[in-house]
Amino acid sequence: MVGSLEFCTGKLGARMILVLGHTKCGAVYGATNAYLAAKKSETASVESALEGLLLDLAPVAEKAVADMGSHTDADEVAAHAVRVNVFHTIDFLLKYSAQLREKVKSGQVEIQGGIYHLDSGKVEFMGRSPQQSTLLSTNLGLPPSMTREGGRTSGYGPSARGEHGVRTTVDSAVPAEEALKMLKAGNERFAVGAPLAKHATLKMREALVSHGQAPHTAILGCADSRVPVDTVFDAMPGDLFVLRNAGNTCTHAEGSMVGSLEFCCGKLGSKLILVMGHTKCGAIAGATATYLASKEGKASKSAGSALEGLLVGLSGVAKQAEEELGVGADQDQLVSHSVRVNVFSSIEFLLKYSPSLRELVKSGNVEIQGSIYHLETGRVEFLGRSPRQAELLRSDPSLPPSLQALPIRTTTDGPLPSQEALKLLKEGNARFTSGAAVSGKITPEMRKALVKEGQAPHTAIIGCADSRAPLETVFDAMPGDIFVLRNAGNTCTHAEGSVLGSLEFCVAALQSKMVLVLGHTACGAIKGATATYLQSKTGNKPQVTKALDALLVGLSDVAKKASEELGEGATEAQIVDRTIKLNVFHTIDFLLQYSPLVREKVAAGEVEIQGGIYDLETGHVEFLGQSPAQATLVKSASTLPPSLA
Repeated sequence: MVGSLEFCTGKLGARMILVLGHTKCGAVYGATNAYLAAKKSETASVESALEGLLLDLAPVAEKAVADMGSHTDADEVAAHAVRVNVFHTIDFLLKYSAQLREKVKSGQVEIQGGIYHLDSGKVEFMGRSPQQSTLLSTNLGLPPSMTREGGRTSGYGPSARGEHGVRTTVDSAVPAEEALKMLKAGNERFAVGAPLAKHATLKMREALVSHGQAPHTAILGCADSRVPVDTVFDAMPGDLFVLRNAGNTCTHAEGSMVGSLEFCCGKLGSKLILVMGHTKCGAIAGATATYLASKEGKASKSAGSALEGLLVGLSGVAKQAEEELGVGADQDQLVSHSVRVNVFSSIEFLLKYSPSLRELVKSGNVEIQGSIYHLETGRVEFLGRSPRQAELLRSDPSLPPSLQALPIRTTTDGPLPSQEALKLLKEGNARFTSGAAVSGKITPEMRKALVKEGQAPHTAIIGCADSRAPLETVFDAMPGDIFVLRNAGNTCTHAEGSVLGSLEFCVAALQSKMVLVLGHTACGAIKGATATYLQSKTGNKPQVTKALDALLVGLSDVAKKASEELGEGATEAQIVDRTIKLNVFHTIDFLLQYSPLVREKVAAGEVEIQGGIYDLETGHVEFLGQSPAQATLVKSASTLPPSLA
């Protein structure tokens, strides 16, 4: 209201302000009755905005009673209170608006009062406030809304401070609703530039030491230096229990953030948790960029850093934000919405994975709400509860990702159908690429079981020996899950060799139902084979003097086929990429051609053989399915392998 009047007289040039009351005013009559009732009962509470308004008008009713006498009829007191309130409002403007005060003092603006009589339709003009000359000669004070009592006269409404001027353990716990009001009032003081927290005294600090803390709110905020949480809420020492990290997030249910909140609500008695994000959040912007880069097949070069883990963890928030905004949202819009999504994501993490906080919320003893601090204005936007709170409180508690562990497979589990094995491979690769791998949690009991009961791998994988393609890691697999065969180029060259013999052992003796032949991008063996093929095209026949030469010459036939499929003009890099894929099917075809045991099991539907390519940059595995030649090969008669021909 004051700001609007300052705008009107300052920008629009208005020279007259009329404060106009009216007879039979419901607000003033209600305030008078509330004041008189409160005097009788000696209590006053505020449970709604209307009750707050009536309580704020109590000083008007108090003066009206003083003017008229305590034995005057309530209606007469209320009628006089209407007149008192007009001058009360004028006095407020003169006291607490420096701009209006100066304009009145200089004669540029006139402020007068009036009362509109409902019965006659006439306005009674009352002139200036009797206090005007006095008020213009006094120093400007703080408006009531900026005082520690939040605008309440002594004895009316709850005190915002404790017995010692700050909150300590001698004070009772603050209900969540009241704590939220205190946060809003404090942020308003900060936003308008009238903070009070600087008034903390030595005695207040001593009280905090001797009596201990009793914060009314726990806040999970961002570590960003532009968001000093205590300052933003103009909080006194002892008011807020503040937790901060980049992105105001929770990632581990057993971590310091969740544990600290459980301590604050459980031991210190706080009734409100506020998760606060902020505009222009660098962590969220980085997570959004990480998500968008992953969509384009680009990967960070700093794999393994804690920062990358944080950004990857938050990228799921960016993905959800994109889904909610729909097609067409630009990156700035995506970042802005991700800030909001992330606030609720942190709240939902607490409700999902902290049994103690979950129970406190369910019982109504604790409230968890969200908010966003706007760097541009200094104001906090309060978002309320998570839209999913009721749903989460009804659901069964779940184990947090950081505490999840995979079981191990032994012979007591029996063979796993090929499609279920393939599903496990895909799920494991998804965990690996999202930075949520869980396979490292292996207990001594698990290792003992593998020794005592024996292995029963669900999948056999023929992969490349390249150190950048660790198969168990790529599929987030536990010991006992995967029977791994690796050599340069993920190939088979001898029907009587160790690779094929080992594979037959796995599908026959260990009864694995899934075989995956896995190539990978930027394969050195395939690059070498492609170079060997291209060299032979120029008439320079490669010299075979060592085993490596023989391997490359053997693989060069695959490169030749890739070159022929691509046609003239294909670059060496294009041939390499095509050869990697063809080599996967070449190895599958070799197994089907030269292993009667494998071929029969595939024909009978007992074993599935599929191909895949691991992308070194993204970590994703592209599953290629069966060899296009499988149907033909399983029906054909056995042929003599090249090494035995």
